[in-house]
Amino acid sequence: MTNEQKVLNLLGMAQRAGKLVTGEDLSIKEIRNGNAKLVIVALDASENTRKKLSDKGQHYEVPVTVRFTKLELSQAIGKERTICTIIDKGFAKKFRELLSI
Repeated sequence: MTNEQKVLNLLGMAQRAGKLVTGEDLSIKEIRNGNAKLVIVALDASENTRKKLSDKGQHYEVPVTVRFTKLELSQAIGKERTICTIIDKGFAKKFRELLSI
């Protein structure tokens, strides 16, 4: 199993554990509140969306990575989403190890 597959499996686990926030508005809210530990934006998200989240992440010092397709993220968490935000330190640490960020 590749690290990419492990990350997608872990996304599903984080979702079930309630440690994942999805969607642009909720993700930005969590970044502002200081709860976001890591943001994953789909490769096929609009350029505007990618820029907005990257800028927010930089401003609030939250790592933002652009990986996977919208389809891969959606299949991993069981609902159609372009943005996944991890709000748990433990999960975020594991994601960073697997993604080498």
